This record gives sequence, C-alpha cells and structure tokens, in this order.
Amino acid sequence: MIELEHIEKSFPLAAARHYVLRKVSLNIAEGDFLSIMGPSGSGKTSLLSVLGLLDADWSGSYRFDGVDLSMLKERARKDFARRHIGFVFQHYHLLDDLTVAENLDLPLSYRNVRGPERQARVAELLDRFGIVAKKDLYPRQLSGGQQQMVAVARALITRPRLLLCDEPTGALHSSQGEVVMDLLCELNREGTTIVQVTHNPDYAARGSRQVELFDGWLKQPLPVQ
Repeated sequence: MIELEHIEKSFPLAAARHYVLRKVSLNIAEGDFLSIMGPSGSGKTSLLSVLGLLDADWSGSYRFDGVDLSMLKERARKDFARRHIGFVFQHYHLLDDLTVAENLDLPLSYRNVRGPERQARVAELLDRFGIVAKKDLYPRQLSGGQQQMVAVARALITRPRLLLCDEPTGALHSSQGEVVMDLLCELNREGTTIVQVTHNPDYAARGSRQVELFDGWLKQPLPVQ
C-alpha cells in the first residue's frame, strides 16, 4: 500500500545541514501493524508526519496505492490525507469547548457528510467505544484514558485506511494504555493499517512488524516477539 524511497528531511544549521531523516526506504502492506521505535530525536515523529502528510518539506518518493504523493500540490495532498489517513496524538488534541459527540462529529462536517449519516456514525462509535454515557461531557470532564478513546474514535469516524498513532499511550497509566492497545489490535484485525510510534517495547511488540530509527537512519527490522 505504501512505498517510501530515500525519504530525507533536513534543516539548515550554520554552514551545513542537520538531517532528521536519512534515505529512509520502507514498504507498508495493507493490514500491517507497524511499530516504529528509537530514542528521542531519532526521527520517529518526523517520519510519522511525512506519512500523515502533515509535513511537505522533505525529499524522496512517497507512493500510496501507486500514487506518488511527492508530486501532488499542497491542496491535493491535504485532500488525500483527509480521505485516507487518520491521526491519533499523544495529548489527544480534542477541542475543549465541544462535547464528546461534537468532537466526533467535527471531522464529518468538513467532508459534507449528510446529517443523518453523521448522526449514525457518531452513535456507532460512541457505542463501540463504550462512551455513550460520556457523549454530552466536555474533554476536561474525562480521564486521560477516556480522552484518548475519544481521540481514537474521532480518527476512525472518517473510516481511514491508514491510522497513524504518535505515542498513543504516552500520557496514560499502564491500565489505560493496555485498553488503548487492545483497541488498536482489534481495529488492525478488522483490517485497518496502523503505524504507531512508541518508546514502550511491550506495546511495540503488539504490532505485527517493528522497525527502529537511529539518528534519522532506518535500522534493520526488529524481530517480532
């Protein structure tokens, strides 16, 4: 599904350049659950930003179903991302002045989804994630684990083919983290392609594949435990 070839990203630094990604080549098949590991500053989040088309300042080739995204103009890239990619952040990024149900509905409102279908999708995910009773609450009224469940539901409501997770359990205690990881594994078994960045080796091992970044270079794939 995804083919990265010689992806590089750098910043000017004095008389040279500082590279955060160096010649990264990686294939991700549909249905994969890929864990990206590496120390802080290794380029993990930068690579996830390239995959999610949040960052356009890179060189190399990024193909998604054969479409070379490096050749698309900014508006076309953003439209492609909206249609195919969901993102889960470490710190939730929920809108504080919207209720749980309104946070879930918001991505659909940007896609001109009709009212009845929007209501049906919101109701479906509220039920699936066990947060129906929380639908009229605001993010500040939820625990960290509940906020992350809402964030995952919001990422999924547009039915993306690729779900990118940037340290999705990093702000949670262990029991909440296990709940989120169980959910991601369930979604993957149902066919969602997932790429997660994590520092936790146990959570990384929940994926079907692991790779490691070091100083922007992709190291040899790690064995699945």
